[in-house]
Amino acid sequence: MATGKQAALSEAERERIRQAVHTAEQRTSAEIVPMIVARSGLYRDAQHWAGLIAALTTLALLLTIEVSWVPWGWHASNAAWLVLAVTLAYVAGTWLGTLSPVIRLLTSHDRMHQKVRLRAERAFAQHAVSQTRERTGVLVMLSMLEKQIYVLPDRLLVGRVSAERWKQVVQAAVERLHEGDMADGLTRAIEACGVVLAESCPGRPGDNPNELPDEPIQEG
Repeated sequence: MATGKQAALSEAERERIRQAVHTAEQRTSAEIVPMIVARSGLYRDAQHWAGLIAALTTLALLLTIEVSWVPWGWHASNAAWLVLAVTLAYVAGTWLGTLSPVIRLLTSHDRMHQKVRLRAERAFAQHAVSQTRERTGVLVMLSMLEKQIYVLPDRLLVGRVSAERWKQVVQAAVERLHEGDMADGLTRAIEACGVVLAESCPGRPGDNPNELPDEPIQEG
């Protein structure tokens, strides 16, 4: 499901990420699949909340200063103008609700995390990350709007690597991600992931095929 404009990477950034995957996989039999998406959800409720806030703020403001705009008493035309102003404020608010900073302001961190998790689970199946001989694929997905990285390991790795270790992989990228450098954030997550995988699934010299592409996947 497409949820926004495609995440854009320069050729240099793509090569940097691809090289990070290649280097990390030299030390492990696992496979790392990097992915960048523009957003993990539509968050239509944020648009409605922004519209409602704008409408109620406009209504409160107009009623507060009604002495200046209704100097000769209340008339039907005044009500019409009031309804029009509130309606226009709601429309303007819903448009503002499509902007990333507003969505992040009006949406809880837990809800965004849930959306990112669900998007990662869909991508894991869509891009056949599980199609490795030992079920050791790992999806490392960066969702730009939410400014979150989600690491989704395959079945075998769930039992070998603790949840705390995967959190450390995410934490390695968080600072750069919040500074707006998505390529560096994803690269750091891949490097940290490689360290974890080298411990749990060390590579076997002469028997370490590259089963999944190293190129970053980009989607809207």
